Parts: sequence; structure tokens; C-alpha cells
Amino acid sequence: MAIITDSGCIGTVTCLCIHTAENNDITTIRRDSVGVSFKGFDGDSHSGLVRASCVRVKQQYKPGTTIRNSRQVSIVSDEELALIAKRMELAEIKPEWLGANLSLSGIPDFTRIPPATRLLFSGGVSLVIDVENEPCKYPADIIEAHYAGLGKPGLGKRFVKSAIGVRGVTAWVEREGILEAGDSVEVHTPPVCTWIGRAQK
Repeated sequence: MAIITDSGCIGTVTCLCIHTAENNDITTIRRDSVGVSFKGFDGDSHSGLVRASCVRVKQQYKPGTTIRNSRQVSIVSDEELALIAKRMELAEIKPEWLGANLSLSGIPDFTRIPPATRLLFSGGVSLVIDVENEPCKYPADIIEAHYAGLGKPGLGKRFVKSAIGVRGVTAWVEREGILEAGDSVEVHTPPVCTWIGRAQK
């Protein structure tokens, strides 16, 4: 019996981006299409089969420990970006300002998508959801710079609070191929349950 099944939800690729080594901040650059290998997005500075552990897993590993790279791809949703912008009272928040590689539309409550969910794209690529991508301070300066004309110093600092629960997720590549803007994506999810072990701890 298959444990991961089709949820019936279908989304659309609206934006593809990569981060190059030349970038001096987290901003990504838009592409019409991207080659995808088991290492991640071709040409992206976060691609690779392994990575050095960071603060996100400090309770599990010493900083700099070589671990599997389950953060190859950063994914956001158009609907949640619009919600962040609304909370910040801004016209828009673009995916590349957050360092995202991929933005999707049409998938409700995207950031709460279960870990191990498969995103199956019409071009053949498959990505596996790792975990929620918690908001951090780095997009703040970028957002503030884009809205400098508003004359609201410190505006960007509102990002972290505004993005809680809607910052998107990270993922890793399960099947290689080519991703193109406009591709459709099926959402295949594992069973969702509450583990009693944490409650008993």
C-alpha cells in the first residue's frame, strides 16, 4: 500500500531563481528555466549533496559538521508572499528578496505542508519537502532598500514577525530534470499524525 498519496492539489510554478556566488546578499536572480540535478538547482550557490551544519541544527550537530544537504531549494508561495506584504502594509514582496529559488501558486497553507511531501512537476522534476523555513533577519535590509522612498526607517525589521508561519519551506531533489515557469505541480502527501512521544517527554 502506498504511504505517500496524491492530495488532489495542483499548483503552478510562477517564479524560478538562483543565487550565484557573486551575490553579496541573499537576493536571487530570476530564470525562465532551471536545470535540476541531485545536487539542487544548476548554478545555485546552495546546491550540493552535503553542507556544513548551521544554527538551524545546532541542537543536533556541532557547527560546521558535514551533513546531508536537505536545504537545496528554498520554496515560497505567491499567496503567502501577498499575506506578508499585507501584514507589513507594502505593495508586494518578491520571491527573490527572500532568497527563494522557487515560488508556487495555488497551494493553500503552503508553509504548513507536511515534511516528506513530494512535489511532482509536469516536466518530471520531483522535490521532497524537508521542513518549514523559519524567517530570519537577512531579507529585512533588502525589503527596506526597495521601499526606501516611503521614508519609514526600520520597516524591514517587521519582516520576521510578519513572516512567521508563512515563510515557505526547504526541499531536496528526488528526481532530476528541467523546471520551467508555468509548469504545473502535483502535491503528494504522507499521512499526517501527531506523535505522542513529544507530549510525554
